[in-house]
Amino acid sequence: MGKLKKITARLFKTGSRPQGGNGLYAGLNELMDMRRYAAYLQNSRKIKSYSAQSGDIKSAFKGRGVEMEEIREYAFGDDVRDIDWRVTARKEKPYTKIYLEERDHEIYVWLDLSPLMLFGSSTELKAVTAAKIAALLGWVSLNNKDRFGCVIFDGRQSWLFKAKNDRAYLAAILKKISETAEKSLFNTEIAADEKARSLKLLQANVKGRASVFLISSFIGWGENFDADMAALAHKSRLFLINVFDKLEEKAPPAGQYLAEYDGKKLLLDSSARAYRREYAAYFAEKRRQRKDFCNRFGCRMIDFSPEMSFIGGLKIF
Repeated sequence: MGKLKKITARLFKTGSRPQGGNGLYAGLNELMDMRRYAAYLQNSRKIKSYSAQSGDIKSAFKGRGVEMEEIREYAFGDDVRDIDWRVTARKEKPYTKIYLEERDHEIYVWLDLSPLMLFGSSTELKAVTAAKIAALLGWVSLNNKDRFGCVIFDGRQSWLFKAKNDRAYLAAILKKISETAEKSLFNTEIAADEKARSLKLLQANVKGRASVFLISSFIGWGENFDADMAALAHKSRLFLINVFDKLEEKAPPAGQYLAEYDGKKLLLDSSARAYRREYAAYFAEKRRQRKDFCNRFGCRMIDFSPEMSFIGGLKIF
């Protein structure tokens, strides 16, 4: 059988208290510290505003504003009022104008901290990375004078924070994210219908052409959730941030592995080439399905893993 390797999903002993910052959950200090990356995302567009009324930096998000940003092919959900008829006639395809968003723009994050996010094979769990991305978006929104809101989902229930532009309010959101992330370590249950209700809660509170970020691994997201996401894409500028682990993308090196979870053990053998091909093909197919959805409904998908850098790696804007 050769040397037996071991993968364990039991991260700590029952009754012990994990500490934030060790990769198990995002501590409040970590989330507060994400503001140091905000300038890199803002400066990536290299667009400045020197108006005393509008602030130092224009919104990094696109929408219906005053200054035109670009002209691109029309996508489902775009405002028909923005169609450029001259370009449409010349190209014989509908093209639309995209504007820099006006001030007081709404930014919403739907953050997945469910048990399916409690996986990590390197520096931290996917839930930790997702929480950091949510915090970073909050800091960028605050700096841009945009209103930031959040729906936190732990697999069983949701918490809604309506969009505001306030530093103390953002700190309260980050505190709730940290507390929920810690408690989620002890949560192994997922309410079957709660995710759909959570997405509908988000949809009910998003106004106008807001920018909405769904941060999840999208594991278990079948076609039954497409209608909810399509509704969000129709009324907002939708981004799907796919947080994945390298072990999900590619099978571990050939060998036998002992996986353990909740007292149950399973022996996995990754030696067969057919197994490794099927393993990679499964992940690739799930990613393709999400990208196909984005192409149909005019939203954008961004892949991000814990090994990637927030500087340059998180190409949101």
